[in-house]
Amino acid sequence: MTALRGVGGKTLERLERLGLHTLHDLVFHLPLRYEDRTVIKGINQLRHGDFALIEGYIETVEEQGIRQHSLVCYLNDGNASIGLRFFHYSAAQRERMRTGVLLRCFGEVREAGYGRAGKEMTHPEYREVASGEQGRIEASLTPVYPSTDGLQQRLLRRLIQDALTYYRDDSVAASALTDWLPRRVVDGLAFPALFDAIQTLHSPPPGSDSADSINQAQQRLAFEELLAHHLSLSRFKISRTRRAPLMRPNAVLEQAFSAVLPFHMTAAQQRVIAEIERDLAGEKPMMRLLQGDVGSGKTVVAARAALIAVASGFQVAIMAPTELLAEQHYQTFLRWLTPLGVNVGFLSGRQKASERETVLFALGSGLVNIVLGTHALFQESVIFQRLGLVIIDEQHRFGVHQRLALKEKGGRDGNCPHQLVMTATPIPRTLAMLGYADLDVSVIDELPPGRKPVQTVAMPSSRRGEVVQRIHDWVGQRRQAYWVCTLIEESELLSCQAAEQTAQALTAALPGVRVALIHGRMRAAQKEQAMQDFKSGLYDLLVATTVIEVGVDVPNAGLMVIENPERLGLSQLHQLRGRVGRGEGESFCVLLYQSPLSVTAKQRLGILRATQDGFVIAEKDLELRGPGEFLGVRQTGLMQFRVADLIRDSGLLDDVKTVAEDLLRDEPECVEPLISRWLGQGARYAEV
Repeated sequence: MTALRGVGGKTLERLERLGLHTLHDLVFHLPLRYEDRTVIKGINQLRHGDFALIEGYIETVEEQGIRQHSLVCYLNDGNASIGLRFFHYSAAQRERMRTGVLLRCFGEVREAGYGRAGKEMTHPEYREVASGEQGRIEASLTPVYPSTDGLQQRLLRRLIQDALTYYRDDSVAASALTDWLPRRVVDGLAFPALFDAIQTLHSPPPGSDSADSINQAQQRLAFEELLAHHLSLSRFKISRTRRAPLMRPNAVLEQAFSAVLPFHMTAAQQRVIAEIERDLAGEKPMMRLLQGDVGSGKTVVAARAALIAVASGFQVAIMAPTELLAEQHYQTFLRWLTPLGVNVGFLSGRQKASERETVLFALGSGLVNIVLGTHALFQESVIFQRLGLVIIDEQHRFGVHQRLALKEKGGRDGNCPHQLVMTATPIPRTLAMLGYADLDVSVIDELPPGRKPVQTVAMPSSRRGEVVQRIHDWVGQRRQAYWVCTLIEESELLSCQAAEQTAQALTAALPGVRVALIHGRMRAAQKEQAMQDFKSGLYDLLVATTVIEVGVDVPNAGLMVIENPERLGLSQLHQLRGRVGRGEGESFCVLLYQSPLSVTAKQRLGILRATQDGFVIAEKDLELRGPGEFLGVRQTGLMQFRVADLIRDSGLLDDVKTVAEDLLRDEPECVEPLISRWLGQGARYAEV
């Protein structure tokens, strides 16, 4: 960077603040928007809100105001005049603003304030026009870049143009911008060459062709960036060289398992189990993502997969994001698998030292076949005798390195355990294609018979009294209900009710209704006891935070009230709603919102009322909120795009997948440079 004219210590520091360390970084620092300075507009043509380039002579200059001084210059182009107002100005600036000086200015046009008629520009960009320069204008649109304090747009534009000149004129430097997309791909997709695309985005042509040129250049770079992300994971997938333990189902155990279940599995569950069986019978480690909407029955699929591993002589580790969910899975597995002679253990951070040592010994000696737990499972002290299968529930809540740390516990003698990751948050197709290119994907796209849709209504908080009465009537029918609060503590900023205060208020408003409370600050044992008491019918109403978002299953609880739903994302609201509708009879979800709602909040609540399909909701959530942290890999930089936009560029993904497969097969020498250009250190995720 210091090779460029004008880059000293302060400028270098400011550039580095933007993440710009090299010339390569600089040319890939793309504009946020453009300003059209290719046409000088007449002052009499200006309208309120226009951003325009104007030119004229200073006719008068005056300082206005008593407490807050401002410098106002009136500029005239021969047909009309406009005021240029500066609230912050120096004595030198005041001295240069002289009657008769020719200025060229760019800024936003506003109606004049302070009781004056006419138009004004406040703090426009301006410069004095030298003799003979009158009428000379920019040849391209002017880019506006992301910047930082002290780094002016004018300097940033010049540095980027200097860097582009350096790459264009220096053959050695130009190799850093080698076009690694094969010519057949570029031509087949009608893309411009790499350098041409970069040049266009920094200096787009004016006129009617500008938007098309910018769009084509943007698509070219977005495609390459998406391709680099896809390649980083696809390369990891095809390079699995470690062997996995061979596993075969046991027909006798399968029949016994089916007999224990109080239901019949759906066709979708059976299809997914068949896909898992094929993976477990292969030599390469299974890496499969299991998607299934709320209540689709992923747990029983996980149990069947675990049973195959146990029947083949291997141990299974099942990790859940919360102790509440891990404990619930533990109880379920005990109920289903203990009658089959399978030893199931539980490991969590809250256990007493003696309990923990007993479980650790049993794992190390092979006495426990299946262990369920939280992040405590991947601690160094946890040693398995023969770990063959790792199952991760609600995988997006764990970081990539946490998941891999657990998987590595089964690695010995070149072997690697199989891995099944599950999510009840459906992954939009755009994210699944890009973010999970290293995984095979199975989808349970069918709900068990008998599950009725949850009737969803939105009500303003002013009708809270009606909702409380509804709970009173509901509990009178010997049904149970949830009341979900979005915050634990009082907050004036968000005006959300605290869970503790809500529980107290509802207890007072509903005499005779037994109210329980769960929130994240309670001890794990307290939460589990409250949940178990609610499930067994000792309480009628459970006031809770979003800690009950996943895994909680109480068939008799068919009514849920969610306070301040406008504070939550669509997928989280859908997860919460999925806690009801699990038993017989109708189920209801009441969204008790604070008025007035923003446009986005209205959209979210409208979508939730209109559909129960988790995949549709996930797509809409992605559109409204962006990728978020679906992958759990924000710490590596993955999915932090410089150019690509998963919504705008989703149409490129099919071609990205095809080209990635072609490059990996036929032109592997192009793969590493593409990944390095766009991911840099972020590519290390795929190497872990």
